[in-house]
Amino acid sequence: MKANEIMSKASGALNKIGFGLKKRSPEILVAAGVVGTVVSAVMACKATTKIGTILDETKEQLDQIHEYTGTPDAEKKQYSVEDSKRDTAIVYAQAGVKLAKLYAPSVGLGILSISSILASNNILRKRNAALATAYAVVDRGFKEYRDRVVERFGKEVDHQLRYNIKATEVEETITDEKGKEKKVKKNVEVADPNASGYVKYFTRSNPYWEDDSSYVEMFLRAQQNYANDKLKADKHLTLNAVYDMLGFKENKAGMVVGWIYDLDHPNGDNYVEFDVKKVLLPNEQGGYEEAYAIDFNVDGNIYNEMI
Repeated sequence: MKANEIMSKASGALNKIGFGLKKRSPEILVAAGVVGTVVSAVMACKATTKIGTILDETKEQLDQIHEYTGTPDAEKKQYSVEDSKRDTAIVYAQAGVKLAKLYAPSVGLGILSISSILASNNILRKRNAALATAYAVVDRGFKEYRDRVVERFGKEVDHQLRYNIKATEVEETITDEKGKEKKVKKNVEVADPNASGYVKYFTRSNPYWEDDSSYVEMFLRAQQNYANDKLKADKHLTLNAVYDMLGFKENKAGMVVGWIYDLDHPNGDNYVEFDVKKVLLPNEQGGYEEAYAIDFNVDGNIYNEMI
């Protein structure tokens, strides 16, 4: 193997390791900070056991100063008041230096550990800000794309693409005018149950479902009106809050995605809209069941604007 090939592979391996460390830097910094904090606490406890020696030495020196200050005994060294104050200050200063040296390693390590944790938080904040910006760009581009589809082909085509609706031929048993049953074939629109985005399907499994379609449609309109009232009152509304109104399970994205009520908001609609379409979904029995596809006109990530 040639030397330049070896250097190239070594360089690639080092770059890969460096990228991995950079990627994991928040976790590494937090772990180092936690370990460092624990170690600094242990060091501080160990240093505390040596305080007694320093305090005893200091007390002994102060006692000597006080003993010889102003004593009438000529055989003993006599301190003047000024000398006594000066030496007392020196003793206290020396004691302070000793205590500082005693705790300096633990305090220094503690400061480094806290700085490590704060640095990790700073990295995560920058990454979250970058992700929020990237999401806003993608979300805005997707909305503009859908608007162009609606403008050129109509809302029905947008629904078909959005929910991946396909015309499917099904066989149905009906009763004719003479009371006889017969099978007929017809085309129905069947949606993809795994549609992406924030699409939810209101089906029989929903706790608010009723067999009366007019009741379901009335319920959805009422919840949409309630969501708009809540948005105007609270000035913000998360998607999870709307999911809860409609009997859907909450998810992680719904915690930060939603609506902002602000007439000066550049990208907001200032209202909640359920884009509802009645569709059929495949069921476990191999047939199809009625459902209502609901898409939400969320403004996007509103977490930063809520706080």
